[in-house]
Amino acid sequence: MQVKARAKNVHASPQKLRLILEQIRGRGVDDALALLHYHPRANARLVAKVVESAAANAENNYGLSRRSLYVAGAYADKGMAAKRMRPRARGRAGVILKRHSHITVVVDERGG
Repeated sequence: MQVKARAKNVHASPQKLRLILEQIRGRGVDDALALLHYHPRANARLVAKVVESAAANAENNYGLSRRSLYVAGAYADKGMAAKRMRPRARGRAGVILKRHSHITVVVDERGG
């Protein structure tokens, strides 16, 4: 049974999050959390929280064993983009996009 967890409008670029999510897809939940704990990117902490949430949803809501769970899917979609202005030459202004993401992690039971 597939169980999802989502984090919406996380202040991180989807492009940067996808680099982290590619590394945990297909791994066991405990293995993925160990990898994220020592990952050099700061956004790995955000992903770890969503993986923890998905595992907790599977345990508490569906009675699945945590040891048998693996990350079946992990992806980051584009969220809102806050627009900010930066002064440029000759009185113009340049638009700076502060990107946000929706992180989704799907866990499933191995061999089930």
